This record gives sequence, structure tokens and C-alpha cells, in this order.
Amino acid sequence: MALEPIKQVKGRAVHVPGNDIDTDRITPARYLKVVTFDGLGEALFYDERFNPDGSEKPHPLNDPRFKGASIMLVGANFGCGSSREHSPQAIYRAGFRALIGESFAEIFFGNSTALSMPCVTATRAEIEALAQAVAQDPGLSVTVDVEKLEVRYADKAFPVSLPATAQKALVEGRWDPIADLLEAGDLLEQASARLPKAVLS
Repeated sequence: MALEPIKQVKGRAVHVPGNDIDTDRITPARYLKVVTFDGLGEALFYDERFNPDGSEKPHPLNDPRFKGASIMLVGANFGCGSSREHSPQAIYRAGFRALIGESFAEIFFGNSTALSMPCVTATRAEIEALAQAVAQDPGLSVTVDVEKLEVRYADKAFPVSLPATAQKALVEGRWDPIADLLEAGDLLEQASARLPKAVLS
């Protein structure tokens, strides 16, 4: 049984500027000790958002104008560094459902897709124009159309890119490989039964 198809993501956006933002910055290493991903959204960019005493630093995610945003605008090579699954988990559990960036690290991209969170790419100029529009109107509604591969806001639209395999998985609700394996249980058992038995010496 297919999961929820992700054809569009619609919501408000926030711009987190900078290139080569790695997973150590997205989720500091001490948060890797968690047993489950529950509550991991609180760790998102923690060291960049908070001082050691817990007081807030200036950061887009601390700006009350962007509270409740569900689409994150980022730069190039976002999610690079170590391949921790915690980073996309933290972003997802903080309420984000799509990212628009210049480019994404491969493993981060795959982990995000497996959470039903599309990471679409666009040109720097298009992202900066959208970021400027969002800064002027934090309540601006933004639509990431996974099916049509475009982003729409106000009276504007621009094309985005997404690998065909990821687009198909999201639009058809096949984005969770574990769910696919569980669904294919009978087929896997039948295939296993056809394999030659190992000979033990």
C-alpha cells in the first residue's frame, strides 16, 4: 500500500543563507546520542541559535516573523559533511516539509526523500529573489510543486529540478524504502524460496 503522495508542499518560507552548511552545524554531534528522533527538532542549528546559557542568538529560525515556516531556502551543498540521518530528521521534526536550494549533499538528499521531504534545486538568482520576497512579506504563501517541478509565490513562478527517481517516489507515495520492503514481504519470501540452498560443510 502506497504512502501519502507528496505532489505539492505549500506554506510559508524562511531563508537560512550560506553555502556548505554541514550536518555538524545542522545537528551538533552531542545530539547523536538520542535513542529516538523524537524531540530532535529542538536541536536544529542549536549552537548557531543559542548561547551556552540558552539565550537566543540572531538567527532566521529565531525570528518570530518566520515562526511556523515549513519551507526552508538554502544555498549550495547543503547537508554536506558526515552522513548523519539526524540532520534531515531534525529539520522535518522542526516542522519543515520541503527545501529549496542550489544543491544538496547526496546522502542528505536521500535521507530527506525517505522522510517525504523534497529537496528541489533552483538557481541562486531565483532563490535570492524568493528570499527577498519572503523578507518583505513573511506571510507570503509559497508552493513547491513536486509534480510540475516549479515553485510559485505571489504572481511569480520558476522551474526547479529533482531527480526523476525521487520525483516518482514522492508523487507516487513510494518514498519510504522500508515500507516498500514490508509491503513486498510475500514476494521476498517467494524469491527466497527459489534460491539454491547453501551447503554447509
